[in-house]
Amino acid sequence: MKNVFTRPDWAPKAEKGARILIIGATGGLGKALVSMLLENSDCVIGAHGSSQTLSFSNADIILLNQTFKTDKHCRAVVEEFSNKAGGLDALVILSGSILFSGHWMDMTGSDWEREIAVNLNQPFFLAQSAMAQMKKQMTGGRIILTGTESALHGGSSASFPYAVAKRGTEGMVQGLAREGAPHNILVNGIRLGYIKSGFHERWHGRSKKDMRYRADLVPLKRGGDPDEVAAIIIYLLSGYGSFITGQMLPLTGGDWL
Repeated sequence: MKNVFTRPDWAPKAEKGARILIIGATGGLGKALVSMLLENSDCVIGAHGSSQTLSFSNADIILLNQTFKTDKHCRAVVEEFSNKAGGLDALVILSGSILFSGHWMDMTGSDWEREIAVNLNQPFFLAQSAMAQMKKQMTGGRIILTGTESALHGGSSASFPYAVAKRGTEGMVQGLAREGAPHNILVNGIRLGYIKSGFHERWHGRSKKDMRYRADLVPLKRGGDPDEVAAIIIYLLSGYGSFITGQMLPLTGGDWL
């Protein structure tokens, strides 16, 4: 029997009234998450993404399109949403990129630093700022980051720095969770396998044939659906996720078994 994703007739819900900032809201995963939250949860969403692709039109969405490169820029994004929403209950970081498409042996120092900045440094400063805001509010909160299964295996020749950064994300999840626990700030990550979000096509220029080949390498013989990722994230945002912290939840279809 062929394994095909069929969307269930139910979906998890975030806490009512939750103020959720989503970084990377205009990518495949971000759009799925925003859509599922709007459909099933009564919450306030901060959608951060490229100004060219921010097309959400809903009264419960606060659009944010600042470019951020430094710790100050990251703090400014968190502060703007917190001010407009009246606080911050959850931060979801879905942003990430592979900007250098060649073999890692050919990278320069600036190439390497750019990859690490986007995929490790910026998520850290966003999470750092979010935790400071949540501590100040004294109402707890949730922080969710994204990793990759390939980080456990060193990535490929073309994605090595991305894998290194995402391996660092796993340590970040644990350290942030330990810091946040006394304040009821829960920090977790999703360790993703191949998800049909458009990431590989966007950053590696992969063709449909390439992606069919990639799907065949997965034991379940398909890529994950962005809705499957969104559902796990919302579960972690819900009341049922209140005893989970410091964890990387794998969503891989059995990849790398």
